[in-house]
Amino acid sequence: MTTDFHDGALAGSAANTDPEALPSGYSSHLSGTGHARESSANRSREQATGHADNPNSEPSVAAYWAARRRYLDSIRKVPELRQRFISALGIYILRRALWSFGFFPVVIAFWVPLVLSSFNPVILVGDVLPTLQAFVNANPEVQANTISTLVIAWLSLGFFFLVFDFVLTPFRSPYQYEADVHMRAWEQRNHDELPDKV
Repeated sequence: MTTDFHDGALAGSAANTDPEALPSGYSSHLSGTGHARESSANRSREQATGHADNPNSEPSVAAYWAARRRYLDSIRKVPELRQRFISALGIYILRRALWSFGFFPVVIAFWVPLVLSSFNPVILVGDVLPTLQAFVNANPEVQANTISTLVIAWLSLGFFFLVFDFVLTPFRSPYQYEADVHMRAWEQRNHDELPDKV
């Protein structure tokens, strides 16, 4: 700190002195110090300007998601959208349940025996009739066990397809759709302030 003060005092006194009267070594020292300070100031200005002019800065992304959250909070209070959300959710669950517990188990129940019979309906009927006859002639306990086994197989298969269907076709909320439409308009209004891909 004493050295800096001493250099500053000498530089101040040398400002009013003829540069030719100063020693050559000291004159070059003052020149190097001035250039270093000037380059440091220039770097600071460039960093500040570059951060402000960079369109991919983090505040732009944060502003996008903050605006989206605010819009979602506002539209959740609209009764019409709430009714649309409940209806869409009910239809989605009903459709997935019908596909998983109705279509796929029934198709598999007919498809697998048909494949085993080499796609010959006569062989299929000939194989199924003895099984049905044995089921009809069995005592009630055996019939109950057979029915429970079939129900468990049907539910497990349907539940498997239900989870698989939920993963492949997730629910599309009306709130998210409205937010996407709103944010596309918001991006157009703030195009210069947003990154290319949020």
